[in-house]
Amino acid sequence: MKSFLIVKLCIISLILLFSGCAGEQNKSADNLPEGFVYVTDIVPDAILEVRYFSTYNFVGARVDDYLSPVTILTEEAALALKLANDELRALGYAIKVFDGYRPQGAVDHFVRWAEDENDVLTKDYFYPDIAKDRLFPEGYIAERSGHSRGSTVDLTLIEMLTGKEVDMGSPFDFFGPISHHGTDLITDKQATNRLILKNAMERAGFKPYDEEWWHYTLRDEPFPDTFFDFPVQ
Repeated sequence: MKSFLIVKLCIISLILLFSGCAGEQNKSADNLPEGFVYVTDIVPDAILEVRYFSTYNFVGARVDDYLSPVTILTEEAALALKLANDELRALGYAIKVFDGYRPQGAVDHFVRWAEDENDVLTKDYFYPDIAKDRLFPEGYIAERSGHSRGSTVDLTLIEMLTGKEVDMGSPFDFFGPISHHGTDLITDKQATNRLILKNAMERAGFKPYDEEWWHYTLRDEPFPDTFFDFPVQ
């Protein structure tokens, strides 16, 4: 049953991602508020897998206000990401970006999902060891997200030689201690892989989030007190 669920989510996700590719070709920075850019305008070789535009995420559905499979950041964060990307490519890695700017409307969707304790479609894959009613108390879901300020990015590494994701020890958006920095639940090699990403991101001006190996926020973010709500399109 678990394998069937994962395969089903992956298939639907791929269909949605490919169906949105035409929209990405028509994107224009004119659609964005001042100070925001599309990641691929600054980092053209970044690989995008916009999970919240697909159904392959912990909600199990496309998330509100993700209207296109694009990633948006503040210009400052995108330029810093390019620095990290350049360093990582010299080491043989490409970056895969799962999320950047996140509308407040999408965060509200997460909150509604978390409050519905009967919806456990994705539990086996994204939070198998945590009761859904603990997601709020343990800080996995919140009513505000730093992503909505525009300078936080979720990402992983791809081996350029093989085209495969680097083994980080847990999937993106997995709720549990194994996703924490410094966990003793992963192998030395997996810990080293996380450190490669972490070192490059920190040198580029980002700070990590202790509970999520994939999550980085620009230290000097330009909108530290503003939570935006324009759609991802």
